[in-house]
Amino acid sequence: MVDSVIRFAPDKQAYIRTNAWLAAVAMAGAMFVLWLIGNPYVWTGAPAGLAAIGLRAWYLASEEMTAAWEMTETTLTGPGPRTVPLNQITAVNTMGSFVQIVTKGGDKHLIKYQADPAATKAAIERALP
Repeated sequence: MVDSVIRFAPDKQAYIRTNAWLAAVAMAGAMFVLWLIGNPYVWTGAPAGLAAIGLRAWYLASEEMTAAWEMTETTLTGPGPRTVPLNQITAVNTMGSFVQIVTKGGDKHLIKYQADPAATKAAIERALP
């Protein structure tokens, strides 16, 4: 059981790292699409993908960096507010810097941008009844 409140706050470095990977995929994807349609300026996909993800990351940073989750002895509470009773959690998965919570009802919640997603997963699993 959990003795007090445990806070799972987003990590700025994880946010930057995740968005850097997303930008790399967007850049390659944009270049691939331009190549497929026969555009002679395939290289323009790289700055377009980078700009799109960079702008998105900048725009969402203030919101994403405040989206913390807290865990008590019985409940996991997140932004929105989302409330998940610990006895309703059936699975805890990691996906990159995210930790996914799956409930008995099939609801899925993400604890985003964790510096150590494995440690977040382990802390939640230790608290499960």
